[in-house]
Amino acid sequence: MKVAAIQMVAGGDLDVNLQHAALLLKQAAEQGAELAALPEYFCMIGSKDTDKLSISEQSGHGKIQEFFADMSRELKLWIIGGTMPMGTSDPMHVRNSVLVYSPEGELAARYDKIHLFRFDNGIERYDESHVLERGDVPTSFELPSKDGHTWRIGLSVCYDMRFPELYRAQEVDAWLVPSAFTYITGKAHWEILLRARAIENLAYVIAPAQGGTHPSGRRTWGHTMVVEPWGTVLSVLPEGEGVVMADLDIATLKHHRQQLPALQHRVL
Repeated sequence: MKVAAIQMVAGGDLDVNLQHAALLLKQAAEQGAELAALPEYFCMIGSKDTDKLSISEQSGHGKIQEFFADMSRELKLWIIGGTMPMGTSDPMHVRNSVLVYSPEGELAARYDKIHLFRFDNGIERYDESHVLERGDVPTSFELPSKDGHTWRIGLSVCYDMRFPELYRAQEVDAWLVPSAFTYITGKAHWEILLRARAIENLAYVIAPAQGGTHPSGRRTWGHTMVVEPWGTVLSVLPEGEGVVMADLDIATLKHHRQQLPALQHRVL
């Protein structure tokens, strides 16, 4: 199955971000992708956390969800909608949600980010809990591919990748990790964590990312990549907007799992 991981450098204007995302999704479709994944907060990276509240949507309603449905139908593409803010019962908090749309334009799955990022090195400070409400349900979905295999795809977001127990909660063929890693943490840990999650679970990992200096001044690490089950990086884009293409091969996945049946040896 051919997949596309999309890298963006989103700003604070929703409409401009949607325009950029549309162009990149079209590039993915033109290159033969069956699945295309957008990065975390593809729709907005503003100057402050509360900017997310201004574009939050309720389930089934809103410009961003209409964008996903229209683009997936138009391009005949499975779209992993990066993440977007979805409303909660508390007007001051949203959920950071991954929405999955089928080529028919229908919502196929939703995952709300479970682990909320907090970081303070004395220079940069982040605390997602100020505006985010955490999710609590591990989520995966099935994708019937043109290769004849029905792929089971697990959903996670950014900071989740530091918690391997989430990835062991479900046995899937591939993991999605849309992200907006900070430059400093990404430089230190991004590739190591992605390759570790692939190796531990003998699964593909597809990691679309934000990658560059945003209009707000924030800098994200980028390095959008696809990793195969043995931990080899198949393709990567260090910085700037673009599309990373890779082929997921079910025979390769089965070979590695037969050669090293570690998933069968779990005792905890």
